[in-house]
Amino acid sequence: MNRQLISSGSTFESEIGYSRAVVAGDWVFVSGTTGFDYQTMTISADIESQTEQCFRNIINALEQAGSGLKDVVRVTYILPQGNEFSKCWSILRKYFGEIRPAATMISAGLSDPRMKIEIEVTALKRK
Repeated sequence: MNRQLISSGSTFESEIGYSRAVVAGDWVFVSGTTGFDYQTMTISADIESQTEQCFRNIINALEQAGSGLKDVVRVTYILPQGNEFSKCWSILRKYFGEIRPAATMISAGLSDPRMKIEIEVTALKRK
């Protein structure tokens, strides 16, 4: 089975030892992705802006892998403050409203207190 590693250029990847995404056969596994702008290594203060940036980062990784949002079959949302999840719903509908992947939301601490959301997806690679 072919295996391809996708990098965003984030310093976290080399410091921790992971890839933004891994393509394995027909599957694309995108790591938990936060609202950091990996070009500038900055992050917005509000959850809505972070959610938008998460999707920009995920779309970039999926495109590098030969996939896209419409190919996502599973999504996991991780929020330190579960009560903030509803603030993201309109953004989630914007990106996944028609696609409607299987989804889970977990409330758990994240590695940096500035992070308000982390999103992980699994997608099929386009033929």
